[in-house]
Amino acid sequence: MPAISAFFGLVVYMYFFDDEQHHLPHIHVKYQGQEASFSIADGGILRGVLPPAKVRLVQAWIEIRREELLADWDLASNGQKPMPIDPLR
Repeated sequence: MPAISAFFGLVVYMYFFDDEQHHLPHIHVKYQGQEASFSIADGGILRGVLPPAKVRLVQAWIEIRREELLADWDLASNGQKPMPIDPLR
């Protein structure tokens, strides 16, 4: 599970061949022992919890980086390593 970005204590991961769990493009985000999965399409939380302020940061980042995230999803779903994506600044 490669980390594709990190910012403000959040680490963003994209798993290889992870379309069976949620059946849509998504990312996994870890923060201080908590984890949540987010839809790339709309930034909605699919499962898990993070503090509300961190959720908003992830959702803003998804909005800004959606095209790159979808390109990485295509790579990962084909068994290739996703590319790093610039953090939220």
